[in-house]
Amino acid sequence: MKGRTIILDHIEGREAAALVVDGVLEDFLIDSDAPTPGTIYRAKADRPVKGQGGMFLTTPDGPAFLRQVKGLAPGQELLVQLTGYADTGKALPVTQKLLFKSRYAIVTPEAPGLNISRSIRDEDERDRLLEIAHGTMGDSSYGLILRSACDGADAEDIEEDILAMLALADQVLHDEGSGPEVLAEGDTPHLLAWRDWTDPADVEREPGGFEHHGVLETLDQVKTIREPLSGGAFLFIEPTRALVAVDVNTGSDTSLAAGTKANMACAKGLARALRLRGLGGQIVIDLAPMPKKDRRAFESALRASFRTDSEETTLVGWTNLGHFELQRKRGRVPLSEVLS
Repeated sequence: MKGRTIILDHIEGREAAALVVDGVLEDFLIDSDAPTPGTIYRAKADRPVKGQGGMFLTTPDGPAFLRQVKGLAPGQELLVQLTGYADTGKALPVTQKLLFKSRYAIVTPEAPGLNISRSIRDEDERDRLLEIAHGTMGDSSYGLILRSACDGADAEDIEEDILAMLALADQVLHDEGSGPEVLAEGDTPHLLAWRDWTDPADVEREPGGFEHHGVLETLDQVKTIREPLSGGAFLFIEPTRALVAVDVNTGSDTSLAAGTKANMACAKGLARALRLRGLGGQIVIDLAPMPKKDRRAFESALRASFRTDSEETTLVGWTNLGHFELQRKRGRVPLSEVLS
């Protein structure tokens, strides 16, 4: 099946969204019991951690940890936003830099100025979007980023999106309540799909869409530690408390170039494998044997694979043992913790 399809459905009573490209599941979002990234809290400072330069906070969803704290005293109230998921037993990661993000617009109260996505290069289109931005923002002191989805979009849709984010920002920033409280919920999977999967696609909302498009079958594979690759190679992806271990296997290929081929297949398929499993944190790849001269090509392929990925990933580099390390944002809850 060719083309892009977004399927909005439910699994085990949980809201979920799937992105299928040319018959292959490329992305999957599912609701969980954990607080959703993007949630905004009114929190209370609890106790500082001087050695780490941070502060533990009290929120309605449990303890949170704020880094790089200056001038914050215990008992003081402040607004923070959840930036990712926390490991079991650890504090929620939060920031004071609030972002109000939607499909077309991101309102940035702490960073004034009007900005257009760099991916929009047509000067006439950039001028059109700047005119829309100026007209809609008026004399607001907030900053604004117009996202790549604005390219060619209807002016009224963009204006409506900007105004909605401005209203939400005003509501949160001018809240007069007290005590730990959730001031804005993070987006649900269906809203995230609308917000972030902006390329043209067919949208299917009928129940049973996951079964019809083979999503459930793919998820059964994803819930295992084995990930098949092209050419008969495969990965073992095993999360531990400390890190995610990725083992590259050549399969039945016994040729001299088997290791290089398996490693290149890993470079091209790892981003998708981690994305579907919802894995992040420290990632260590145990590569198949290959000549050192092929390392640069592997790094280039790996970098290209993660360039368009939904979560920020840093390619750290090689270890003395020949492993390759990455650091990936924990922007999703692991699929294994949500689906039985």
